[in-house]
Amino acid sequence: MSEQPPAGLHHLELWTHDLGPAEASFGWLLTRLGWTAERVEGWDRGRIWRHASGPYIVLEQSGDGRGTRHDRLSPGLNHLALTCPDGEALDALRDQAPAHGWTELFADAYPHAGGADHTAWYAENAEGFEVEVVAPPLRAS
Repeated sequence: MSEQPPAGLHHLELWTHDLGPAEASFGWLLTRLGWTAERVEGWDRGRIWRHASGPYIVLEQSGDGRGTRHDRLSPGLNHLALTCPDGEALDALRDQAPAHGWTELFADAYPHAGGADHTAWYAENAEGFEVEVVAPPLRAS
């Protein structure tokens, strides 16, 4: 009997209208969260970031794309949820994010916009991509 591959995400590909600004915002965020940038020789229209556990995220400026902005309220991807190590790292991301192209969403409810038992920061970049960065819950000592 053959062994089943582990369940999970293999990769996620996001299309962008303008690779430069999108790479700047996503590149900063993903590397801060421990993802590693990979360059593909000769591919100037895309970038890849890989997580140590295997999945990777592709950001590509495709000539086949329509429009200039992602609409998270239309059918398709609403947001990308990522994890961070703890609440301190989440606070640091929140503080530094505006300088890297991210605008906070739901600031009045930070860090519990997703509910009282959910610690996360929500933001949107200039192209309209939303991210949710989730910190693990605090454990009672």
